[in-house]
Amino acid sequence: MAFAVRVVIHKENRMLNICDVELVGRTVRKDDLEMNISKSYYADRVVDETEAKTLLQNSSIINMVGKQTIDLSLKLGIGSAKGVKEIEGVPFLIVFKF
Repeated sequence: MAFAVRVVIHKENRMLNICDVELVGRTVRKDDLEMNISKSYYADRVVDETEAKTLLQNSSIINMVGKQTIDLSLKLGIGSAKGVKEIEGVPFLIVFKF
């Protein structure tokens, strides 16, 4: 399993943008909402599941998109299934850990 990731560190916060690698470049829409799963936002590099777990566990703000990504996060106890939303069948979740 591969994940596209981008890590941004600002002050004492590590923000992780992570998605299923096959979603990079896709745009999904619902009514007036449009989400561009761009390479510049989500895909500085591609990591395996082991590194994705480490990044998820060590980030304070996480923007995640895709079934595999969210399944992994929920399996680690990060986030809640109640918070998962979908656009065009693509799940996304934002988590703040402080």
